[in-house]
Amino acid sequence: MRLIQNMSTIAEYSTSECPSGRVIKIAVIGGSGVGKTALVVRFLTRRFIGDYERNAGNLYSRDVQIDNEQVAIQVQDTPGVNVTANGPGCTDHVTRSIQWADAIVLVYSVTDQRSFDFIGQLHQLVMRAHADKTSMPPVILLANKADLLHVRQVDAQQGPLLASALGCCFYEVSASEDYSQVHGAFHRLCRDLAKQQPAAAAAALPVSGSAATGSEKRRSPLIPRPKSPNMQDLKRRFKQALSAKVRTVTSV
Repeated sequence: MRLIQNMSTIAEYSTSECPSGRVIKIAVIGGSGVGKTALVVRFLTRRFIGDYERNAGNLYSRDVQIDNEQVAIQVQDTPGVNVTANGPGCTDHVTRSIQWADAIVLVYSVTDQRSFDFIGQLHQLVMRAHADKTSMPPVILLANKADLLHVRQVDAQQGPLLASALGCCFYEVSASEDYSQVHGAFHRLCRDLAKQQPAAAAAALPVSGSAATGSEKRRSPLIPRPKSPNMQDLKRRFKQALSAKVRTVTSV
C-alpha cells in the first residue's frame, strides 16, 4: 500500500503505472470515529491499527489482482462528516471525493446511533453529486465495530433494511477482528467495477466508419494487404520481357 498524499488535493493515478491501465477509485464516507481509516488500512494491508489521526483524509493506493488481472486501486479516506441543522456538514474535500470516485462506501458504527441516522442524507449527497452523469456510482453500506456487542446502539436488522431502501449492498463487519469480512466487501465492489470499466471504455471508442477503419488498421498491422488490381498485369508483362530476353540470348 502506498500513501499518495494528504487531504489537500486529490491526485489522479497515472494509468501508465499500472500494466493493465485499469484504475478503480473508491471514496469512503461516514461520520467521525466510525472506523473509516481502520477499514481502509485493513483492506489494503490486512493489518489493524487501533489508533489513527482523525480527519486525516489520506489517499491510499495499491496494485491488486482481480480475476487474474492487475488493477490499481485508489481509496480516498475522507474526513468525518458531522450533522448540522442544514444537513451533513461536509467539507469541500468530501464533496470533491464523492465526485471523483467510481464507487462509494458509506460507513456507520453499530455503537453510534447518530452515525447511522444520517446515512440516508449522505446517500442523497452522493446522488446529487453524480446527478449529471449517465449512471450512478455503485454504493455499499458498511456497519463497522460489529464485535462491540456490549455497547451496540444500532439494531442488527436496521442496517439491512436501510440498505434495501437505498438499493445497495450491506455488510456488517469488524475492522479489528475479521479481515475476511472487510476484504470480501471491498473486493466484491472492486470486481463489479472492473467488470463495468471495459464496457465503458468500449462505448467511448469512435463509431464513425473512417475512425473505426483507422483504429482497426492500427490494431492489426500484420494483416496482409489485398493484392493490387494491377498485380496480374505486372506479372504478365514481366513474363513477356523475360521471354524476349531468352529469345535474344538464344539467337546470339
